[in-house]
Amino acid sequence: MSTESTASTASTAADEAASPAGVPDGADAPDGSAPDAAGGTEETEENEDGSGTTVTANASDELGEADGAEVAASADAPGENTEATAELSDTEAELAAQRELRERIARRKSEKQAPIEAGTKLSGTAADLLAAVRAVESGEKPAAAFREPPAAPRTPAPAAQEPRPRPAPEPATAPLSEQAVTGVRAVLAAGSAPESLAGQVTRTLGDDAGDRLREDPWLLLRLPSVRPDQADGFARALLGDDCGPDDERRGRALAVWLLEQAALAGHTALDAPALHEALAHRSVPDPDAAVQNAIAEGDVLVFQDALDDPPGTPRPAPAEDGEETEERPVRVLVGLERYAMAEESLADGLARLVNSPVAEDDGTRAGLERAAAGARSSAAELIGAAASHGLVLHSGGESARAEPAALVTAARELGLRAAAAVHGEDGRHRLAATLGDDAVCTVAGLLSGAEGPGRDAEGALALDLLAVLDAPQLDVETAAMLVESLADGTRLVLNGDPGVLASAGPGRVYADLLASRGCPAVVSRTPDPGPLGELVSGIGAGELPAVEAPDKEVVIVPVRDPGEAVHRTVQLVAESVPRAFGIPAEQARVITPVHGGAAGTRALNEALKNRLNPGPGRFGGFDPGDVVAYSPVPGRTHQGRVVRADAAGLHLDCGGRAVVVAPESVEQQVRHGWALTAHQAVGHRWPAAVVVLPGDAAGALTRAWVYTACGRAERHLSVVQGVEQALPKAVAEIPAKPRTTRLTTLLRAQVPAQS
Repeated sequence: MSTESTASTASTAADEAASPAGVPDGADAPDGSAPDAAGGTEETEENEDGSGTTVTANASDELGEADGAEVAASADAPGENTEATAELSDTEAELAAQRELRERIARRKSEKQAPIEAGTKLSGTAADLLAAVRAVESGEKPAAAFREPPAAPRTPAPAAQEPRPRPAPEPATAPLSEQAVTGVRAVLAAGSAPESLAGQVTRTLGDDAGDRLREDPWLLLRLPSVRPDQADGFARALLGDDCGPDDERRGRALAVWLLEQAALAGHTALDAPALHEALAHRSVPDPDAAVQNAIAEGDVLVFQDALDDPPGTPRPAPAEDGEETEERPVRVLVGLERYAMAEESLADGLARLVNSPVAEDDGTRAGLERAAAGARSSAAELIGAAASHGLVLHSGGESARAEPAALVTAARELGLRAAAAVHGEDGRHRLAATLGDDAVCTVAGLLSGAEGPGRDAEGALALDLLAVLDAPQLDVETAAMLVESLADGTRLVLNGDPGVLASAGPGRVYADLLASRGCPAVVSRTPDPGPLGELVSGIGAGELPAVEAPDKEVVIVPVRDPGEAVHRTVQLVAESVPRAFGIPAEQARVITPVHGGAAGTRALNEALKNRLNPGPGRFGGFDPGDVVAYSPVPGRTHQGRVVRADAAGLHLDCGGRAVVVAPESVEQQVRHGWALTAHQAVGHRWPAAVVVLPGDAAGALTRAWVYTACGRAERHLSVVQGVEQALPKAVAEIPAKPRTTRLTTLLRAQVPAQS
């Protein structure tokens, strides 16, 4: 949801993040379970954004369900195996690129002028928040630098860009000081917390982590596995009678934690009232004071974005001196610096591409216009738009992907450095069949330097035109890195299907760009063929049509309970689909809303393994031949198969690419992959898909989920239906959960909307 959305929706999202039982079952974390901060076991479920909800199974902690999601898994340590080293270099290079982006954003931030005076007529909470900001600016309270968002449009970035050196692979983490770890271990023991957390705490808080943690026990919340009630118990053990719910350290830590939970749900910021409500839910007696304290300490940033008037609302006439007689209402948002800076950097970079003139003197524009004249339908429209614009949006289904492919082909025939980037390996293989391997890469591989054309002397990608497919899967940080890597005059085309699930990370980049209307948007007129295409198109329009499928391309299998759903699913994958359609079991995938439950991915994978590849699970629960889902980082899932295991780790074949997962990372990054969640399946397609909808998963269904799941099938789709009328209701009435972002507002301040 853009910043035009109502505060009540953001309040609901924050409250879900804050409530122990506020997150629905389901999450898309790569692991099955992991030790929690209190020594229990966590089971991860699928959230709407694909992140992992944590359910702590340790009665002594009195935790029950907890909210949130798992964060980025640590990179493997370099090993002696060359295959493992190659995979590790990719991960490290991506992390290095992220660090370089944040450093560049910080430099830009420090070079900008002081905040523009605004909000002088605000009152209530907005005035209180701005007063806290200005108290820091005046030196009354020490805090890290932060700023109010500009109240006027910013000028486009200058043409001369600072050098952008290509990030070199480097160790993801530096060695920890043993003395620091020992000090932290002593503090954890004094607070009755697991000493095994000492390494994580030291890495998160630094070499003085022991002193910082003793002074502020709620800093333990900076660890993703720790929940507020656990941090409260730790603080009580350390502080005794000095510990209370009104402690300003607790309020400040909870404000940061809630914003982190909101980011895991896809938000880049929250309305201030929503954050206040969530803090009150966590027994913070004075939420206003807690937020102001977090702002003053530089833990979070505050923004005020002008609200757009409803259509048809007359604007008051300006006064004689030219100033408006009434100040426009603003929306006060609070967010973490990490995502706020990435979103602003992305807006700056997109505005730079829109406002920078594309190359014309070398005949590029004329050549593309000639290519457009020879193309068909919406492909011609796309090529024509790219001929004269630096940024173009393109939307459509699976068949429409041929149109950006035609654009890349035309550009390469003109001698331009052109490439297409996709979300995952499966998409790369499918597009490479049209364009060739040298013209297609994954977004992650392009940014890390492992794939694609590489970078020029100034560090920019050596490209004249880049078409990014699966654009809805871009989160704000990835999108910011990508746009920052493009030189002035580079043409960028973002292609995607607006109906699929949004990115696993925070933001809704593609949807916000569509809403801003700051560049041409080409809607493909190429439909997906056959009964499957008709079904998916209907779902996208909010209908569940009864399609004619004479060759049984679509089959509905009603079931009464989750046990029957598992039985029928195994029967379909192992027997019915191979017999009726000649599709081997390994070319079919099962998609279900949740990981847990009687018919979640865990139960389904266990049943499918017992039938398709039985074995004792000798290597961390896996056997050679097992189909797996490998997630080196959240939001990116690779399909693979277990080859073998040895001292170096678990050896996988991921689409022809050898990967070795270190033994300590297997539990966190690998799970069986015959059955997936829809978030794991985004960007992949299989000859056959079996969508399992057990009755207990009805509450997790949305139109976007059903659209995404059913769209994974190429030739045959079976729907194991146990939710009855909840399915058509979800398609007709339940859109994807909204997200609070600032990108649309930031873009409208720099790029005029097109008619």
